[in-house]
Amino acid sequence: MRFYLALLAASALAGCTVGPDFTRPATPADTGYRAAEDQAAPAANAPQLDWGNGPADRWWTAFGSPALDALVERALANNHSLAASNATLDAARHELRAVAGRRLPQIDANARVDQEQVNLAGFGFSGANPLAAGGNPEFHLYSVGGGISYDLDLFGKLRRQVEQSAAQVEAQQRQTEAAHLSIAGQVVNQTLTIAAIRAQIATANALLADDQRNVDLTQKRQAGGEGTLVEVLNAQSQFAADRGDIPQLEQQLAEARHLLATLIGVAPADLGPTEIDLEQLTLPASIPVALPSALVHSRPDILQAEADLHAATAGIGVATARLYPDITLGATLTQGAPGVGNLLENAFRGYDIFAGLSAPIFHGGTLKAERAAAVDRARASDATYRQTVLNAFGQVADLLSAIQTDARSITNQSESVAVADRSRRLSRRSFEVGNSGLLQVLESERLYQRSSNGLVLARTRQFLNVARLYVATAGGWTR
Repeated sequence: MRFYLALLAASALAGCTVGPDFTRPATPADTGYRAAEDQAAPAANAPQLDWGNGPADRWWTAFGSPALDALVERALANNHSLAASNATLDAARHELRAVAGRRLPQIDANARVDQEQVNLAGFGFSGANPLAAGGNPEFHLYSVGGGISYDLDLFGKLRRQVEQSAAQVEAQQRQTEAAHLSIAGQVVNQTLTIAAIRAQIATANALLADDQRNVDLTQKRQAGGEGTLVEVLNAQSQFAADRGDIPQLEQQLAEARHLLATLIGVAPADLGPTEIDLEQLTLPASIPVALPSALVHSRPDILQAEADLHAATAGIGVATARLYPDITLGATLTQGAPGVGNLLENAFRGYDIFAGLSAPIFHGGTLKAERAAAVDRARASDATYRQTVLNAFGQVADLLSAIQTDARSITNQSESVAVADRSRRLSRRSFEVGNSGLLQVLESERLYQRSSNGLVLARTRQFLNVARLYVATAGGWTR
């Protein structure tokens, strides 16, 4: 016993962990996302950028809509994809505990009842049974016992497996955070889309009211002998054409509501009202944006790629340890007796203490090939991490540019709407007094409709890009 205890202590002290240790990728030294020549002068009505660590939790509240906040909270609580992601994270954590448990001594108990018959011929007896005239003897054997074994893990295979499993848990947690962030962003985007379609329907209905006034006006002019049937038919034709666009917008609205219900985790019939208008939303005056050095330590997809790299690096250590010997210590204790009453007597006790050594000699190059494959997987994970960082920087750069161009587009579209509205009013007045024809009125109304829809789309695009910038630079969600 002293010998085995001494061997255990010496092996524990001499044990090492083979394979490379994981080093976190260096923080980028970049202080911005865009080159100086790509940065235009800030637009006057664009939100200001507050550089730092990025948005805080519940970033969607920056739009100032309690109804929007409630929809996002419902999605985070009820979305089935998020529930699946949470369950997968729980499973990964249990698997980590299972792997870590292998580093501890493994203790098992056993019990057994046997009905045995001794073949006396196998022991050299022949002819009549000298012990019993009835033939080979039969008897019961009762046994209980247990055993303990411990892997010394001389070269750190188990330690690397625990490290690898812990990194995989972190990767799954980052994936779960990214899923929550993505669902919140999709709910905000879908709500904004619904608000935009509602604004387009309102614009179409306003235009339809103008068309009806044109029909009424041309009919009155014809009745008074000042107009023609052609003018009446043109006005009625335009009214019918504009009315045909509204069902398509209503279908788009219904589909947008159905998708929002799916994101929230309910059937479309259970969604409830979503009467949110663009005018009810507030464009943030200032947007917190994470610097590149902070983004790589907060954005979930980057952190997931980093955890995947950590797991792949630990995998090299696992594959390397398989190339070296392994020692297992253990002991067993067994009580076996022909009767239950004698089961605990010392005379029927047996035990053994053992130390086992296993060492790879020849495996046809399998173990070395597995280690080479682990190195290749780590190289692939490193390249994936670097590409993930570049993709994130490119996405943020695009959205930063969009924030400026959206503001200028809204300014231009607002001016276009004002000019088109004035032209529409003057054309109608000119037609009413007989100085111009109906076609001029219809054309000015078409220009006003296009300008109004363009302004709605520009405002929606601005809200969407602000929301996307929040998602692109926001940190993860944590349970």
